[in-house]
Amino acid sequence: MTNAGFQFSVGTRLPGKPGRTGVITTPHGQIRTPAFIPVGTRASVKGVLPEAMAALGAQAILANAYHLYLQPGADVVDEAGGVGRFMNWPGPTFTDSGGFQVLSLGAGFKKVLAMSTAGLANDDVIAKQSGRMAHVDDDGVTFKSHLDGSLHRFTPEVSMTVQHQLGADIIFAFDECTTLMNTRHYQEASVARTHAWAERCLAAHAQLTAERLGKPYQALFGVVQGAQFEDLRRMAATGLAGLEVDGYGFDGYGIGGALEKENLARIVGWCATSLPEAAPRHLLGISEMDDLFAAVEAGADTFDCVAPSRSARHGALYSPDGRYNVTRAAFKKDFGPPSDECDCYTCRHYTRSYLHHLLRSGEMLGATLATIHNEAFVVRLVDRMRAAIEDAGQAAFDHLRSEFLGRYFGG
Repeated sequence: MTNAGFQFSVGTRLPGKPGRTGVITTPHGQIRTPAFIPVGTRASVKGVLPEAMAALGAQAILANAYHLYLQPGADVVDEAGGVGRFMNWPGPTFTDSGGFQVLSLGAGFKKVLAMSTAGLANDDVIAKQSGRMAHVDDDGVTFKSHLDGSLHRFTPEVSMTVQHQLGADIIFAFDECTTLMNTRHYQEASVARTHAWAERCLAAHAQLTAERLGKPYQALFGVVQGAQFEDLRRMAATGLAGLEVDGYGFDGYGIGGALEKENLARIVGWCATSLPEAAPRHLLGISEMDDLFAAVEAGADTFDCVAPSRSARHGALYSPDGRYNVTRAAFKKDFGPPSDECDCYTCRHYTRSYLHHLLRSGEMLGATLATIHNEAFVVRLVDRMRAAIEDAGQAAFDHLRSEFLGRYFGG
């Protein structure tokens, strides 16, 4: 099946490694990879104008299907012309499937998923002082809205319908995201369930694409699960790569689920080497500096994470010498920029003292300015990785990693 308007071309490869550069072409523009994709959960990067996101170098924005389904409703976004037009973002857009919310609502983890196997295996994992708000079965998920407690049902077909209405350039198949605490038996059942859902997503995608003639083509990515088990990850990846329904296969692949930090590169590598070389790979939910270097080398092309904006709203700013909290008393009379080596809008115009004042006072502008800086820091770091690979391959990439991480964690 020819998917007009979407394609991926591989550029420079790291010798002997899955990592590479490339270009994703969508109906709304290109994404040079590797690239960090900022998260605009509700069609907004919290507190930041889309124009400011473009100015800091963001190539695309990822919105959340679950949240937009609940408010304002996917039909509203559809009538507005799709999520990009709705939020006045002219570039490429992504929407996730709602799979992570299935886990977070079901286990009560909200937005945080620990990357650790500490604790006993448990298939009924519940965060402390939380109640289960989602229940998974083989057909789909029943969940309560976090807004008003109303009951809703997501199936693969519902997720595809919602994401087609949202109109993003890249959408994801509905998957079940598990925790690292789930037992091996449950992980096996979950991988099989996610594969069955992926096949149903392809069928629904084909039908919706045919029904919505005249709309820009939306690329569908399958999501590889399997937790920390190599055989499950490889089986999931090859299974998704072999799926085809009504002439449609997956246009790319997401690597999802909880990942042990110390094994992140290994897990991403298992997936990357089991997926088609000619398809883009998106790693869901990663933004720590060392994890980004590990993931790029292991073969991930794009990434998304809410951490840069969430950290900023709490006063945590990134710098070449590490992360620091600008609300500390030491910065009350510090009239230097958030980072002497950054030329983002915030660093060119504002001081640590002013951000300290804004954030301590609860002024909304503080979160805006801090978010601009953090998003620029991560976006540009991944841009530097891409430039290093294109310039001199492995040697330049290794030099950047050694120099950057040595200073970031040593500072």
